[in-house]
Amino acid sequence: MEKNAISILEEIKSSDLIENRVQLLTRLSQLDPQDNSDVPSFVESLTTLWEDFTCLDISQCLLNKAILPVASKYLALDRPDCSYYFLAFGIKVSQWCAKHLTMSVMSMEESQEEEHSNIFFQLLLDYLRFSASCFTAIGNICFMRDETSAVSVRKFVSEQLNLTKEVILNAKKVESFSSEIFKAAQVVIDSVVRLCKEFSPTVSRDMNEMNTNGNVERARMEEGNIVCNLVSIITLGVTSLSELGMLAARDGGNLVTILNTSWKGVITLLQIDKQTLASKVDVGEIIKNLISLIKESLRFAAEAWSCSVKETISATEARRVFLPVKFYLINAVKLVALFPNQSSMVFKDITLCILMISAFKVSLSQQTHGKSASEVMTDLLEKTTVDLLSALLNAGEITQEFRLTLLDSLFVDEQCFSTQVCKKQGHDSQTKTSLVDILSLSVESATSSRVFLLPRVVFFQSVMRYSSELEEDAKLAITRKLQWLLDILTDEEVYSSVLSSQLPMADGSGKTIIWESIFSALLLSLKALMITLSSSPAWEELETFLLQNLLHLHFLCWQIVMELWCFWVRHATEDMVADMIDKLCVFMMSMSTSETPLYPDSVLRRTAKSICFLLTHSLKSLTARVYKNISTESRSESAPDAYLALLLEGFPLNFLPDRTKNDAKKQIVADFFHFIENFSEKTSESSRYTVQGAPVFALSACIGILKTSISEIDFKTLKFVVALIQKLRISKDEMTRDHYTEILSETLSIISRNEQLYTCQEMDNVITELHRLFISETNHHHHLNKSEPSLALFLSGLINYEMPETETSPTSRAVWELYHLLLKKRHWALVHHAVAAFGYFCARTSCSQLWRFVPEDAALAFDIDSGKEAKTERFMTELKMFLEKEQALLSTTPSHEELVLLSKEGMEVKATVQKILEERKRQSSSVEAEKRPNKRRKLPEGICRGVELLQNGMKRINEGLSELRSYESEEFHKSLLNQFSCLEDLVSHLVSLAASE
Repeated sequence: MEKNAISILEEIKSSDLIENRVQLLTRLSQLDPQDNSDVPSFVESLTTLWEDFTCLDISQCLLNKAILPVASKYLALDRPDCSYYFLAFGIKVSQWCAKHLTMSVMSMEESQEEEHSNIFFQLLLDYLRFSASCFTAIGNICFMRDETSAVSVRKFVSEQLNLTKEVILNAKKVESFSSEIFKAAQVVIDSVVRLCKEFSPTVSRDMNEMNTNGNVERARMEEGNIVCNLVSIITLGVTSLSELGMLAARDGGNLVTILNTSWKGVITLLQIDKQTLASKVDVGEIIKNLISLIKESLRFAAEAWSCSVKETISATEARRVFLPVKFYLINAVKLVALFPNQSSMVFKDITLCILMISAFKVSLSQQTHGKSASEVMTDLLEKTTVDLLSALLNAGEITQEFRLTLLDSLFVDEQCFSTQVCKKQGHDSQTKTSLVDILSLSVESATSSRVFLLPRVVFFQSVMRYSSELEEDAKLAITRKLQWLLDILTDEEVYSSVLSSQLPMADGSGKTIIWESIFSALLLSLKALMITLSSSPAWEELETFLLQNLLHLHFLCWQIVMELWCFWVRHATEDMVADMIDKLCVFMMSMSTSETPLYPDSVLRRTAKSICFLLTHSLKSLTARVYKNISTESRSESAPDAYLALLLEGFPLNFLPDRTKNDAKKQIVADFFHFIENFSEKTSESSRYTVQGAPVFALSACIGILKTSISEIDFKTLKFVVALIQKLRISKDEMTRDHYTEILSETLSIISRNEQLYTCQEMDNVITELHRLFISETNHHHHLNKSEPSLALFLSGLINYEMPETETSPTSRAVWELYHLLLKKRHWALVHHAVAAFGYFCARTSCSQLWRFVPEDAALAFDIDSGKEAKTERFMTELKMFLEKEQALLSTTPSHEELVLLSKEGMEVKATVQKILEERKRQSSSVEAEKRPNKRRKLPEGICRGVELLQNGMKRINEGLSELRSYESEEFHKSLLNQFSCLEDLVSHLVSLAASE
């Protein structure tokens, strides 16, 4: 049999006819290879038979195709002495196939070449299967200590991967073979990965020896190129497979199997020896390639969905787009986790990718046709996108400084945003930056672009939601960005979106997607972060954040902070909460000595507001504890003002025990009557409070808190109003008038909540005086505008007041004209108060001539667009719409008009906060300036003693002057008095200097 194989091979070599060679090769493939003793030489001869040049006709392909079955039979012998020859055979065949593939693709359109092409592609399939078997054989034979073999293996792997790349690029052009070719290419990729994994023990062992034995062993091993060749093969596999993965990704989803196999292979190879490969492979570039694939997928979807006629994007279509994106993200996460140091070099690209995904989600959630797609995106990408950041934050190799730098680049301060970009945006859909444009932004331009404002907030919400998976250092870094969150919420665009927009998010089980307002989502995520930090060293950082922002001036930020405080109160121990409340009360009482309780934005009032908010969400025993500490029975002089501040902020009196509550109410009523009964006296001042009129403010707040009328309030209140208005009218001091106006507002509020007062005879005088103050006075001061909301409340209570509907009645005319005054107001807030009051009055009054209450030039009577052509009919229509809207369920989707109004409101709130901060800063500076000059040197003891003697001497001189009056001349007496007066002034000055020390 051996002679037959050798003789047939010789016949093949000597034959010039292709057909004879093919027939002889077919016979040779049928022989048993076990009988051949000189297999290496035989395999080498097969390599020689394979021609280098590409064939010009079908005959050469037939010959080469016949060689492969023979080679496959001998390859199955697993002969170590043949491995080198099979590698040489494979290298030659791979190079030939690559060249022939290019030629075949170019000539496929020629009909006469169709049969030739078919034969070649069948040959190509056979060879791809053969090469996969070669990888298996190489892995089964341990010969990598041979440097020559290692070089050959590297060359073989290189040629196989190059051929696979060419096959994937051109296989789709051969429809009849494409599916089979892709399957064969996948097997080759798997074989390359499997072979490299076979090398991994050798690589690890040699690298350990190099690290253990030092520089001598390292130099010896590097000189032999043993490890270098092994690492070079793995590096080649990583580079080539990542390229194949990129090709497969850009094929439109037709090469899913190749895509999965390639990127899975990249991750597998990089795990073999991370320390060695870190210096050989550009992992950062691979991550950037994955990011580019993510951007391309999103950009393709954005272009397709923007061109559609706003048709609803189906969940199926969305999954088709976002599943590949998730795949790329998962691989990027694995790479970042494996090589954090190299990944940190491309952190700006990573952050931009994260922001683009978040921006895509936000954009879809704001469009009706994109709701389903945003739900799918949340389900598939939210957690994985957070994992991409977490992988870098959790890495032990990176420093805390880098973590903070990374978060600073992701969550940029507001002042870094470009104002130029802002001008192009807003809530106008026609000027909004399109998704396609957003996905085209560079790393540099993205940092200052305002289009990422809301996406940054949304992503920060996701990070907090999944913060339990962060390491301790990462938790601390995230906690330090909480202040950034509050700062960015004051931006008008973010402010309006947080209050009006909704986001899809996973429910507690993580299985269902629900819609929550961004505000609610932020609160839920912040609470999740609090739970995570409760057992973390970063908890102290969170406590500092909560304390620093307890009195935040921006109401939205304050609301969020207080929700977190209440969350803490509900879960902390009773002793801990009580201790915190006690400290807040001490702080509040210290502020009451220097601040008035009537200024809503003062530190005193804001502290009281925070305490009251906490009490309403705490155990009722805490309310009693606070009341006991800061009740008017306290010996502290500052306690009454602190108590008043609490009442003005809604102190929960209903939480007090019934007896204590009744006593508190009685005390407030008693203080009120004491004040109004003594108001007309020249020295009318309260014995408990430092603020004039404090009992009125306290009673008004008390009625509002208890939400009930107080029967003890009688006609004396009406007499007090008359006296107050008369004092207000004749007062010349601006500050006094302003304070009286505040007292009047609170008194009118008290009256409006006590129906029995409208039946008193004194009500006629009250109405007359109000008419004289608001209407008849020619010198109508601007400070009266503050009382108009309370006036509206007072007028709405006139449903219980009997008045004749005749022109001759002065009180009726006064009421009509007061309503005219309010309904003419054009400020939106005053319009709201006036219309709400009039609507309430109309629904309950017995008056039949309601038209008398409406002026011809009422604000709602004018045409909205032109502001002209006032009509009573239009007013009644607008009134009806207003009342119906008050009872309607608001839509969860904000209108364009609502967004614009919210944005303007956000700007005004932000400006107000800034103004208060600047005023506080100015006051603080002035106080410091006053303190500096007052610092004097201490006078010597002798001077102080001398001044004291002078003072005593002045007393004795004064006594002597009284004795002179009886017998001295008037002229002498007058002269002596003048000189004494000068001396007295001088001594008084010296006394003041001594006393100041």
